[in-house]
Amino acid sequence: MFMKIKVLVHPIANYHGEAVILSLFEDEKPTGGPTAAIGRALGALISKLRKENEITGKLGEVTVLHACKDMKTSRVIVVGLGKRSEFGYEHIRRAAGAAAKKARQINAKHIGTLVHGAGNEGLDTALAVQSVVEGTCLALYEFSAYKQADTKRRINELAIIMPGCKDAGRLRSAAARGQTLADAQNIARDLINEPGNNLTPERLHKRVQSIIRDWGLSGVIKCRCLNQNTLKRMGMGALLAVAQGSVHPARFIVLHLKTARRPLVSLIGKTVTFDSGGISIKPSTGMGSMKGDMAGGAIAFATTLALARTKCRINLMTLIPAVENMPSGSASRPGDIVRAMNGKTVEIISTDAEGRMTLADALVYAEKKGAGVIVDIATLTGGCVVALGNLIAALMGNDQALAERLIELSDLTGEKFWQLPLCEEYQKQIKSDVADLKNSGGRDASTITAGLFLKSFVDKARWLHIDIAGKELAEKEAHYTPRGATGFGVRSLYDLFRAL
Repeated sequence: MFMKIKVLVHPIANYHGEAVILSLFEDEKPTGGPTAAIGRALGALISKLRKENEITGKLGEVTVLHACKDMKTSRVIVVGLGKRSEFGYEHIRRAAGAAAKKARQINAKHIGTLVHGAGNEGLDTALAVQSVVEGTCLALYEFSAYKQADTKRRINELAIIMPGCKDAGRLRSAAARGQTLADAQNIARDLINEPGNNLTPERLHKRVQSIIRDWGLSGVIKCRCLNQNTLKRMGMGALLAVAQGSVHPARFIVLHLKTARRPLVSLIGKTVTFDSGGISIKPSTGMGSMKGDMAGGAIAFATTLALARTKCRINLMTLIPAVENMPSGSASRPGDIVRAMNGKTVEIISTDAEGRMTLADALVYAEKKGAGVIVDIATLTGGCVVALGNLIAALMGNDQALAERLIELSDLTGEKFWQLPLCEEYQKQIKSDVADLKNSGGRDASTITAGLFLKSFVDKARWLHIDIAGKELAEKEAHYTPRGATGFGVRSLYDLFRAL
């Protein structure tokens, strides 16, 4: 159920609902902050609580005030914004998320909010509104598809209150864009959270079709699926080597969004619906999280939905090479040699280095179809987690301007990226004695050698590779990120392809 979002231009004290949300900075004087927008009695109460350190203004701190006679709502939620000097759009999302979760906890169905930090120097009001909506909708996400009793409390309405606003239309557009991006990211979360038995490659194809219909985009996004026999005829030996151990055949899902006569660009997401490691089997501890090894495909699909819903002028081909990596009598073995779509041969060192095999054939396919810009996103290497932890994604590619553009945009989205060098000296680690390439260069610089492997399958296109390993699932709840799937990357990729 989608929440209704609206923009109102009357004073916040006039809002009818169960709760309103005010905010204040950590380093604000007790008489500052929200007191200009509310009545004298409530302002005095907040100032008193500030002086007594019951309200500090620290980012994400939430306080609920009751029986406020200045307001037409029974409760006021005060959320901290942190230090004004450090404030940005990510702080808005986090504050909005923390306040929204508190509003749901107290069973408020209709909530109104001021735009946190509105008027702060350097902030665009429309982007601030968008960030409030994103933080709210992302924070309220829950995955309960497999629970018998639906006990979720829901917020039905979010009102963005902008007293005296003279450009409400622009702000309503920003709110709608924020809701679309959050809804798309939550679709990615749903898919990543799905267990492997219910999201095989075949079932993923059906889910993609169903979601496109539910979003009313059947006439906008063209969807077709290449089956295993077709992939074999096309020579996708690298991808099929991963799929051959599973009873569930591979599905190569192709989405085409063309809303303008422009050069073709492509977005590819690694989509291993469950990764056991194959014959090079993973340890049993934590293997259940390998249902999330299709996060790249989920994020690519969700980004495509958002671009279509917001009518971006683009010629985009999204590729979702879906496979399941399982050990069996038919599985590929370490030491096997397979031939990729571009004719290059690959010696399989580890069947657990499977994602790059599927992406290799997808990269060749994208370029053969004429894509001049290709971006792939993947939960590719454990080395990425070791190097950058669970908050920062690794970035590599053959076009520096493209990499810098994504990093620049990430300052607005709050999704962090760090560029790694594709150092050619490491190429020797993936050189094979018996084939053109090895699919693994070992532990040293493993994230970079995986990138170099992928680079071998790109000819002339401008190409960007994003390794989100460790970012796809969160072990702990944060301001607007629940435990489980995060959907990391949807908003940054949306901005990148909109810029393209």
